[in-house]
Amino acid sequence: MFFWIWSIPLLLCCCAGFYLFRRNTIPIGTAMSAQSRRLSVIIPARNEEANLPFLLQSLREQTWQPYEIIVVDDHSSDRTREIAESFGVKVIANPELPPDWTGKNWAVWNGYSQASGDLIAFLDADIRLAPRALESLVAAREATGGVLSVVPYHYTEKFHERLALITNILGVFAFMSPFEKNNPKKGLYGSFILTAREDYEKVNGHESIKSEVLDDLNLGARYMQAGIRVTNFIGRGLVSFRMYAHSIRNEVEGFSKSAVLGTTNLKKGTIFLVAVWVAGLLVSEAAWFAVSTSWAIPLAIGYLFYMLQMIYFVKYTGRFGYAMLLLHFLSGLFFIVVILYSTYQVSVLGHVSWKGRHIKVGGG
Repeated sequence: MFFWIWSIPLLLCCCAGFYLFRRNTIPIGTAMSAQSRRLSVIIPARNEEANLPFLLQSLREQTWQPYEIIVVDDHSSDRTREIAESFGVKVIANPELPPDWTGKNWAVWNGYSQASGDLIAFLDADIRLAPRALESLVAAREATGGVLSVVPYHYTEKFHERLALITNILGVFAFMSPFEKNNPKKGLYGSFILTAREDYEKVNGHESIKSEVLDDLNLGARYMQAGIRVTNFIGRGLVSFRMYAHSIRNEVEGFSKSAVLGTTNLKKGTIFLVAVWVAGLLVSEAAWFAVSTSWAIPLAIGYLFYMLQMIYFVKYTGRFGYAMLLLHFLSGLFFIVVILYSTYQVSVLGHVSWKGRHIKVGGG
């Protein structure tokens, strides 16, 4: 009986994840009412020679073809520009970065200035699209109105990529939490954003958040403040990405730039339940270090319950491999490293690092 009693708090903590998670997948549809709309796809790219061919090829295969594709070469030192030009898309060189802009904001803003479509899609270079992705997303935007974004399905191949299991799930919680539905500071997920030109101009686009580290979250808040609806979907089956394939250092930098700052716009209910879920997770993962103690069985029960829950979640959020699900304590340790490094950058250094640039916290 002792074992079961001490397992109950862990099971309750785990159940917080079921409340936070919502299967808000993209409905597959036909953009019949948007046939006359012209879609401009804007892709900021800085040293993306490994990712860009996958994205551009998937854009070629779309059932609903964009009016134009613009790749903004952000001072790449690799073959990014050459690859983009080989696909016949429009390539522009990003001007020198002004002191009051962050790199990505400046790149997408300059891409937008060259676009002529009445629908604008901002895509990260590591995105990959199923053939009906654009058609379905344009149809979804026509149905919902406002601006939408997609949390992509996360494909992984290397061991270090799969360490992102828990970090990925927490990101989905933040965007799918029911507490965020009417949050006046509701954010967008920056990997894929689809907006009407008139709505983008109404909020003054990326110029309005030009110095912000969390461009996507703050841009979503601008839309909400303007009374424009913000909708976030899970990309399973239509929109995916492969993040940080190059190195674990790149992965830690990528996640840590928003790990701490990303909580500032969340509702208290979301933060509380995420904290409850994480607390139960980390305590249960101590089972691996308590094998010879009386706590081993209750902790192992909690560990197993979290593992089964993650097996369900990753059906919709990403492919991380059964080994990482079984050994999810390794992903928990990775999450702790990301949080500590993020806290150090924000609180001590006053800037975060990404792609060879230091971005000051709070702009500037």
